[in-house]
Amino acid sequence: MVLESFSAETLARVQFAFTVSFHIIFPAFSIGLASYLAVLNGLYLRTRDESYLKLFNYWKKIFAVAFGMGVVSGIVMSYQFGTNWSVFSDKAGPVVGPLMAYEVLSAFFLEAGFLGIMLFGRSRVGDRLHMFATAMVAFGTLMSATWILSVNSWMQTPAGFSIAENGQFVPEDWWAIVFNPSFPYRLVHMVLAAFLTTALVVGAVGAWHLLRDRADREARTMFSMAMWMLALVTPLQIFAGDMHGINTLEHQPAKVMAMEGHFDSHPEGAPLILFGIPNQEEKRVDYAIEVPKLSSLILKHDLNAPLDGLDTIPDEDEPPVAIVFFSFRVMVALGFAMLGLGIWSLFARYRGTLYDQPWLHRASLLMGPMGFVAVLAGWITTEVGRQPFTVYGLLRTSDSLAPVDAPAVAASLIAFIVVYFAVFGAGTIYILRMMSKPPASPKLGLRDGPIRTAGITPVHQEHPEAPGQD
Repeated sequence: MVLESFSAETLARVQFAFTVSFHIIFPAFSIGLASYLAVLNGLYLRTRDESYLKLFNYWKKIFAVAFGMGVVSGIVMSYQFGTNWSVFSDKAGPVVGPLMAYEVLSAFFLEAGFLGIMLFGRSRVGDRLHMFATAMVAFGTLMSATWILSVNSWMQTPAGFSIAENGQFVPEDWWAIVFNPSFPYRLVHMVLAAFLTTALVVGAVGAWHLLRDRADREARTMFSMAMWMLALVTPLQIFAGDMHGINTLEHQPAKVMAMEGHFDSHPEGAPLILFGIPNQEEKRVDYAIEVPKLSSLILKHDLNAPLDGLDTIPDEDEPPVAIVFFSFRVMVALGFAMLGLGIWSLFARYRGTLYDQPWLHRASLLMGPMGFVAVLAGWITTEVGRQPFTVYGLLRTSDSLAPVDAPAVAASLIAFIVVYFAVFGAGTIYILRMMSKPPASPKLGLRDGPIRTAGITPVHQEHPEAPGQD
């Protein structure tokens, strides 16, 4: 068997990467979608426009499925801390364990507690309590992201601890642990990424239905809202990413060196390598296309600022450069593609042709899944760039592994691959089928709330424009 030729450490890392890759795309979507549902519900209560209620009922069903798949994938992933990474759990458990428990107690319970009211309770509890429940679900998803990112950020920039004689990390200052040096930057970057991911999906669904019927009022509403989010949030995300990069340079310089492809130090300004093929054995980037001194300008805001290279890092402490180098460029390229789409939508909105440009709609449809790709690329950059450590600079990945045999890990990895593609593949297909139907489709129905019919009424035909779109 091919997998048995790999070490237990490599297989365990692949298994965790596989399961967390599936898991991360669902919270990235549900965080943004929960906030979008809260906005739709608030707009409906304020305006009593049935279009917003139809969109709320349409997207809440999709949210329920995505939320369920996120919960299942997260439970499976967490068990690996005990099965494959028990040494890490033992040593970092006094810090990581409470933070993950806080996420369950303060965030997941909040989401789960109000989820049923949000999904089924409008006609039973009234509009105000239903709006409160919807807001609590949205707040819970943001709180969940806060705790999880605090855990991950502490592993990247550990603080507020001491190390006991048995090698355990002992908490000394919980404020320093939770609000470690990279946490604010990671939290902002991830939440904005979740909003952009959701905006791209909503925009793609709206574009799909506009290509079929440009007069579809609900499609116009969701497309307009998504394009506003894209146009306004993408520049903020680029700025937040720049600030995050500067923070990473300060605390994890080797990661930035790998991202930039800087094998050699540059005492008088480092070039920005736009593209190339990293050659870690020869310590160079082959076929490099670069802009002189631009990397120094971006990272230190000075064209002539010196930047250290991987020649200052011991070989055994270098991350896998090629993976980090390419994943970082995928993330950045998609970020600028989102910016371009947002600017295009603003231009079309200014000309009054936002709903009459098929090529804009096709581009939005093509960009629909790109938020997930960007999130995965960013996660790969962050996590692979931390290697060869689980707790940066203190606990090596090779020293975090449980005493497991490679064949056992290989068998569980194969099982995960088969089950994940079957279960989550079916769930994804189901979500796509739901998205393919228009919000006013009688097959979807509106079973929660004062409106019982899902047909398009004459008022929709007479007034196709949704309020506040332009």
